[in-house]
This record gives sequence, structure tokens and C-alpha cells, in this order.
Amino acid sequence: MSEPPVRGVDVDSETRCAHYRTDRDVVAFKFACCERYYPCYRCHAETTDHDAVPWPRDRFDEPSVLCGVCETELAVPAYLEADYRCPSCDAPFNPGCSAHADRYFEANDAVE
Repeated sequence: MSEPPVRGVDVDSETRCAHYRTDRDVVAFKFACCERYYPCYRCHAETTDHDAVPWPRDRFDEPSVLCGVCETELAVPAYLEADYRCPSCDAPFNPGCSAHADRYFEANDAVE
């Protein structure tokens, strides 16, 4: 299967967007409301006509995080346990994404 499409504002080939463009901004998050990947919550807000719904806890075992470097899809626990690096290609992820975790994943004590 080809890579899941990543939607957003000015998205590059490694999922960086107009809002977050550092070397480490190479993840995209799937939102439960539309089952689509976006580089960030701002891209979702600017390119859809509905409110964002974070990925639900009862689906944390399903892939919902995409590495923009190697296109590996990760389940939430794998992403959270990866210490801000892709477990497949070792690309560094932005630790700042944790500040917005509640926008990507349904509230969970383990998400901080």
C-alpha cells in the first residue's frame, strides 16, 4: 500500500508544514474525526470544516502516528515509548509535540 496521504498547509515530503518546519518536525497524526493524517492540529483546523477529534484511547493499538522520514505507521504506545525517535529509522522527532498531545490523543495519564 502506498503511503497514507498527509493533508495540511504547505506539507513537504517528510510531513513538515507551514506551522512546524524544524528538522525534527517529521511526524503526522491521524485524527479520529476524519481518519486522515495531518502534520499538526493547526493544519487540521485550517483545512477542514469540522472540529478535531483526538485519537481515542480504545484505538491506541491501531496505527495513528506516521514517521515522515520512513513512512512507518506507529500505534500511540509505540510512539510514546520511542523517546522522540522513530523506532524504524531512528529519525529524531520533536519533543515539543508532547505539549499538544491532548490534541492528538484522547486524554491518558501516560500522555504528557
